[in-house]
Amino acid sequence: MLAANPPKCPFFLTQASPSPSPSFRILCSASPSASAAEERREIRLGLPSKGRMAADTLDLLKDCQLSVKHVNPRQYVAKIPELSNLEVWFQRPKDIVRKLLSGDLDLGIAGLDTVSEYAQGSEDLIIIHDALGYGECHLSLAIPKYGIFENINSLNELSQMPQWTKEKPLRVATGFTYLGPKFVKENGLEHVSFSTADGALEAAPAMGIADAILDLVSSGITLKENNLKEIEGGVVLRSQAVLVASKRSLLKMKSALDTTHEILERLEAHLKAEVQYQVVANMRGNSAQEVAERVLSQPSLAGLQGPTVSTVYCKRDGKITADYYAIVICVPKKALYKSVQQLRAIGGSGVLYSPLTYIFDEETPRWRELLSKLGL
Repeated sequence: MLAANPPKCPFFLTQASPSPSPSFRILCSASPSASAAEERREIRLGLPSKGRMAADTLDLLKDCQLSVKHVNPRQYVAKIPELSNLEVWFQRPKDIVRKLLSGDLDLGIAGLDTVSEYAQGSEDLIIIHDALGYGECHLSLAIPKYGIFENINSLNELSQMPQWTKEKPLRVATGFTYLGPKFVKENGLEHVSFSTADGALEAAPAMGIADAILDLVSSGITLKENNLKEIEGGVVLRSQAVLVASKRSLLKMKSALDTTHEILERLEAHLKAEVQYQVVANMRGNSAQEVAERVLSQPSLAGLQGPTVSTVYCKRDGKITADYYAIVICVPKKALYKSVQQLRAIGGSGVLYSPLTYIFDEETPRWRELLSKLGL
């Protein structure tokens, strides 16, 4: 089923030579349309259409109060009610990158590996947020554990093997036909050839159609199960989900820049809060300053800028006293138990931990970086 309001695409339907039964062919123009974004009023955000990346992307946006309303799962277009001038378009990750370059999308979320492979260093693509916190993997060279590779454990050792010659190069199977040759050239490797392959690359060396593979690795279990190993110096790229934009769109459409600012603010505030706890504890002391000094003497209790200290009023024997102070700080989730121990060590009690939803800074550094890249 076709999506409502289909995008203006650079495709042309032409009729072939006359015949009793006319045939047709589709011609595709891959050249960017400089005015594509300028002709539109709505901002277009490309999101992955399938798989774990798609689910994690929707979850992240929901956590940022940017839930995607996808009424008909068969349609490729959806809305985010909080951003009235924005359309969501579900696409394959590589198509998100291609359509950002062509001007058919303004913003997109995809893996850094996909962005790097299909953008091929284009200056018209800007990475706005490079660490969305999911989709982590790395692009790595892997070789067999057996045979002539048994004692080869580094890229340097692999490149110096006498087996590789101009007539018989190291054969590498990969789906990354841009990043692979680029990596080889940058590392000065000679006598390497690449073959294009998709799917289960791990079988290629065992089948004899390749000597090594260049593929994405998450846990490494699949490599081990197929008697393959990574080597020192063989990691091409470390990847996770990133937010990218068309530089042309941001410069030509003020609404695109404003929408990007809001999305970035929400992402930054949530991702910063996601790894923190808010801690509230009571502590005896003679003054707020004395309590603050005790808190700041512990390295895990410094918080974002420092502790907030306020008086706790108690009623004893009919009188109001102020023997306790309440401290409020933020601590990293990974330092949870360590912070409990340090609070106890300085007299803390009644320690409460609460998750945080957002931490908004005065201005996110990534926004300043984006403005700098745009020359604004």
